[in-house]
Amino acid sequence: MEINALAREALINANGIIESSFFPGKYAIELSSIAYGAEWRFDHEALPQNLISRRAPVSLLLLTCYFVQNIHGIGEEDPNAPHGLKLTIKDYPFANDGLVLWDILKQWVTNYVTHYYPQTNLIESDKELAWWSEIKNVGHGDKRDEPWWSEFKTLNDLIDIVTTIIWVTSGHHVAVNFGQYSYAGYFPNKPTIARSKMPTEDPTNEEWEWFLNKPEEALLKCFPSQIQATKVMAILNVLSNHSPDEEYIELEGIIDARNADCNLMNRNGSGVMPYELLKPYSGPGVPGKGVPYSISI
Repeated sequence: MEINALAREALINANGIIESSFFPGKYAIELSSIAYGAEWRFDHEALPQNLISRRAPVSLLLLTCYFVQNIHGIGEEDPNAPHGLKLTIKDYPFANDGLVLWDILKQWVTNYVTHYYPQTNLIESDKELAWWSEIKNVGHGDKRDEPWWSEFKTLNDLIDIVTTIIWVTSGHHVAVNFGQYSYAGYFPNKPTIARSKMPTEDPTNEEWEWFLNKPEEALLKCFPSQIQATKVMAILNVLSNHSPDEEYIELEGIIDARNADCNLMNRNGSGVMPYELLKPYSGPGVPGKGVPYSISI
């Protein structure tokens, strides 16, 4: 709750850090809302369904020598494969590590739910589970009539819903959040805004000659200003920090072994950092790894 309140106050507010330092400017949050309206589905927040439903990043396809048109989803349903799906790209660190973590979470939730709800009728009669109606009809009221919502009547329904919520606030959040400073803390690696056109875009003779003579200066003119870059570096540092009192999910050896495999170029290739975002344990600070039980910074 505190994190959400602080974000509304300084991060995603009008003229806040996002609007003032990222290229969509005042339309940044509006674009996020449009994307939510067009694409968001609760059932696709579950990692296996998410991998099946979405296309692979172009950068990953290029690194692994796949062609975009040959990939319909990152995963394909296969009840005989580990995790119930077969990855179309084998060397995809997030998917490989995430699916192991997903299975651990689902097994824990299954044990918990079946202990407290040994019969299905206990689910429908439990008033404490009425929060599901609030999530569907209030939290996502604009999507409450969508056909993909779970009816929440069986043990499997409850297990899938709880596992998905835990996954989003742990593994999924870790993968998209805690690696930000490692990749973008050095702002030329991931500039958030361009202050001028590149010289190849409608250049005048004078601009083109200046670019040819002093390409570094032309690039710096396009990059974020010092104030913008410093602001983004500072907020990425804060967002990538782990709280000192986090509790962690156990999983270590599998990720270490994968990162040591010379055949996995997206983990161990030239200029590639080992993929440790879903490695469970982390101390405080910005280590680029660690999976807490909930969203915390």
